[in-house]
Amino acid sequence: MPHAKLIHGSPDDIEAAFYDALARADLDGLMELWAEDEEIVCIHPGAQRLVGHAEIRSVWEDILSNGGLRIRARQLHATQNMMTSVHSVIEEIDHGAQHATPDVHVVATNVYLKTTQGWRIVMHHASVAPGAAPVESAASGTMLH
Repeated sequence: MPHAKLIHGSPDDIEAAFYDALARADLDGLMELWAEDEEIVCIHPGAQRLVGHAEIRSVWEDILSNGGLRIRARQLHATQNMMTSVHSVIEEIDHGAQHATPDVHVVATNVYLKTTQGWRIVMHHASVAPGAAPVESAASGTMLH
């Protein structure tokens, strides 16, 4: 995503850029989306909490060293005010045709803060949940204020 658009983009734009950077294994692009604050947090499924740019970058570097991750965030449930936006999503992970769909799904919470550089990620927390992903309802994809 062009830098000017990152400054003026919405939390939705930053979220789309986040999943796009994962798909392209673009570590630098991914890290540009995070706030410049050292209190940023990332929690991967079944893993320890990572705090700060160095820890988060190091783990994403390991993850992306095997190539991009094709993840589609769906069933967005968002709440937003002037300075923060919280997105709860179901992450649909494309394992390719050779893998059967497991009987688990990933739920994630992405928290965005409006900074002088525009909206930025301050927290990504993903967890594996047992069972099939919930069926998309008519209310999915709506923003709550």
